[in-house]
Amino acid sequence: MKVWIDFTGTIRVRRSTAIIKGLFISVVLCFVLFTSCRKEKPSIVLSINGRPLIVEIARSKKQRQQGLMHRDKLDWNTGMLFIFENDKVLSFWMKDTKIPLSIAFIDKYGKVTDIFDMKPYSLEAVTSTEKCRYAIEVNKGFFEESGLAVGDTVDLRMVK
Repeated sequence: MKVWIDFTGTIRVRRSTAIIKGLFISVVLCFVLFTSCRKEKPSIVLSINGRPLIVEIARSKKQRQQGLMHRDKLDWNTGMLFIFENDKVLSFWMKDTKIPLSIAFIDKYGKVTDIFDMKPYSLEAVTSTEKCRYAIEVNKGFFEESGLAVGDTVDLRMVK
């Protein structure tokens, strides 16, 4: 940094361009690191009786265990699609889940076998009545409002 007095008697300060360049590079580097380190959750858009539903994909055991826990809110037309490797009776609970949800259990052909409403923080298990491959969690009432019912089919071809 250089300090001098100009011909009018004003004190002038010139900052080193190296410092300014260094700060600029640091800011840009932090931005790049921040944006590249963000883990975007994979999601797709399903159609539920003509209504778009944006679902995050929970395919791994860890993703399925985490589910929608610890979230403060869930947009109305969003949810989570849980994908299992094999058909089995599925069981879910609401441990550490703040948002009232509805869940649809779906078999490997996309047929809805059950729909249940679930209460926040409930440790009571909600279990499918048949072997299923998928489950979709949404805000409580979304399935009812969209007209989805047991026996309906959800197109899951793009998931496989």
